[in-house]
Amino acid sequence: MSVAATISPHLPYLRRFARALTGSQASGDAYVVATLEAVVGGQSVLSGDLDARVALYRVFLRIWGSLPLNHDTAAISDRDASDLEAADRNLAAISALPRVAFLLHSVEGFSAEEIAGALDRPAREVGELIDRAGREIAAQISTDVLIIEDEPVIAIDLETLVEDLGHRVIGIASTHAEAVAAAAGQAPGLVLADIRLADGSSGLEAVNDILGSTDVPVIFITAYPERLLTGERPEPTFLITKPFRGDTVKAVISQALFFDRRASRTPAAGVAATD
Repeated sequence: MSVAATISPHLPYLRRFARALTGSQASGDAYVVATLEAVVGGQSVLSGDLDARVALYRVFLRIWGSLPLNHDTAAISDRDASDLEAADRNLAAISALPRVAFLLHSVEGFSAEEIAGALDRPAREVGELIDRAGREIAAQISTDVLIIEDEPVIAIDLETLVEDLGHRVIGIASTHAEAVAAAAGQAPGLVLADIRLADGSSGLEAVNDILGSTDVPVIFITAYPERLLTGERPEPTFLITKPFRGDTVKAVISQALFFDRRASRTPAAGVAATD
């Protein structure tokens, strides 16, 4: 298969990634063109053990990373601030490598192993980069979280994960009635919900009741994903299967809030970006 045939299916997605990373379609396309020139000029860059898509993104990131300006958060924010939408400005404020890892994970759907290959870094660093991106996002988009979960140990684990990112837990509800009452008392900016609760009530019904009075992103965390993935619309955008991994929950929380304009954009106390 020719190089053109190998990479052409991935180019629309690479352009999307480049625009999100640089905050400018023109700038993003310029890097994509440079990437194509590098690939055509040295076809061996797509050979080896890496999947063609991962190898293509790695070439792009090497070119993008070769300019010191791209690692200067302030310069990126100032350069395109007038053209960026709110989500793009938030993205520009995240440190370079965490920003790349977050986009590869949340927008491009890369696995941790694929991100490691694209960044040419050890796989053990990927989770740390995404977690750091989550903390930096929380510093810009901190919010109040309602947890609907009837298992105390899991509820405590979720509370810890939420607070580690810099968000605030406003309540833990174990029944439909408790969840609706908690949301009525203080409107949450995010809901984490199980669908099967202690008294036999439904977390899904509780969420539907909450959404009837407030517009809020919801992440379902359940051992019964088949009850939500029925093929009928609408299906949940964010769904995590139990047992879950902490880094997965953190990444999905950050993704849900980052791409949701409704989250409050007030700094979380005690959260700061560090190198």
